[in-house]
Amino acid sequence: MNKESANSLTARIVIGMIAGIGLGLLFKAMLPKDGDLIIPLGLFDFYVRGFFVDGIFEIGGQIFVTSLKMLVVPLVFVSLVCGTCSLTDTSKIGSIGGRAIGLYLITTAIAITIAIFAGLLVAPGEGVNMTSEVTFAAAEAPTLAQVIIGMFPSNPFDAFAKGNMLQVIVFALLFGIAVALAGEAGERISKQFEDLNEVIMRLVVILMNLAPYGVFCLMTTLFVKLDPSAFANLAAYFFTVLGVLILHALLTYPTLLKVLTGLNPIIFIKKMRTTAMFAFSTASSNATIPSTLNTTTKKLGVGNSIASFTVPMGATINMDGTAIMQGVATVFIAQVFNVDLTVTDFLMVIVTATLASIGTAGVPGVGLIMLAMVLAQVGLPVEGIGLIIGVDRLLDMVRTAVNVTGDSMVTVVVGKAEGQFNQDVYNSVDDTRGDRIDFHHLKDK
Repeated sequence: MNKESANSLTARIVIGMIAGIGLGLLFKAMLPKDGDLIIPLGLFDFYVRGFFVDGIFEIGGQIFVTSLKMLVVPLVFVSLVCGTCSLTDTSKIGSIGGRAIGLYLITTAIAITIAIFAGLLVAPGEGVNMTSEVTFAAAEAPTLAQVIIGMFPSNPFDAFAKGNMLQVIVFALLFGIAVALAGEAGERISKQFEDLNEVIMRLVVILMNLAPYGVFCLMTTLFVKLDPSAFANLAAYFFTVLGVLILHALLTYPTLLKVLTGLNPIIFIKKMRTTAMFAFSTASSNATIPSTLNTTTKKLGVGNSIASFTVPMGATINMDGTAIMQGVATVFIAQVFNVDLTVTDFLMVIVTATLASIGTAGVPGVGLIMLAMVLAQVGLPVEGIGLIIGVDRLLDMVRTAVNVTGDSMVTVVVGKAEGQFNQDVYNSVDDTRGDRIDFHHLKDK
């Protein structure tokens, strides 16, 4: 998705959100809590509530939510298999891959942990007390051993059918490793999965282009039922996520860089400005890969043999910004629907979101599909996504900038550890060379 279409999609989703809120408030004014119209007009009540609120808009919103859930299993499975199959170069599988993957998962776990604590501290959804048609039966919390054992499927097809994403993720990783080790047969299978991944990503693009209409329907029905106090709650959610994103980018990454390499983190932040702004404008980690590669090699001094491996990998598995959204959103939706989450639930969110980040493709809006999976894992209503989807496109641009900053930080750490790092380039005050990207060469490739 190019810059112009991404910006257009952002504008259309915001328009859909505003229009849905306005129409929902209008319906709410005409249909007070007691169910009587302010102006009695006979069958008008039937048309407003029955035909529009509980009819057209309810159907449209639920179709959109169901479509989100429809893509979860195939998107995660195919993307994970493709990502694992890409680790076929034995010279790169080892210390480089181990360090990169380990750091990416650690930063993601840190990100979502901070997000959950921030959500609990700020409590953006406290006091709304919305209800959902989904019923929740209190179940005994499983032990940690049961959780670990339950990650491994006895029947992968059963895991697909039931949407047990932890089992799907584990099976996808094992299957991808087997494909990578299968020689020529594995190469043929890998190409088929790459083609299938392209098709699924087309589905994602189609769904995200229909998002403005889904948002309109969801916001209309939700704001008919929503208490006015929830407006302040939505603003609290937005600024909580934004605050954690900024904190993670300006504190967590520089701290890890300083501790693991001893390098000056201020230089790193300054040299990331252009790439971060490019990521912000495109809202796509994949679209930012050329800029990220130029920054890490030309400005930060990392060897191309390292950056060419860790940067594309980071665009696939390093989704700290998405994990932050998922953490705060899970707490927010749980508070809105007055559902108490246990410590085991929060641990499940951390594990699920961290592992799911491996399968989160670097394109705009796909984080919402992952959020649907996380919510389902802890028994929260997926319909709650409608509360945040309107502002999510705005946050999507910020978290993409956070993601590529994390990709670059890990690349520097791995490059220095592997001896593929030029500290003179890193410390150089001239950082304009990295901005001159050879687009003609990239096109030829």
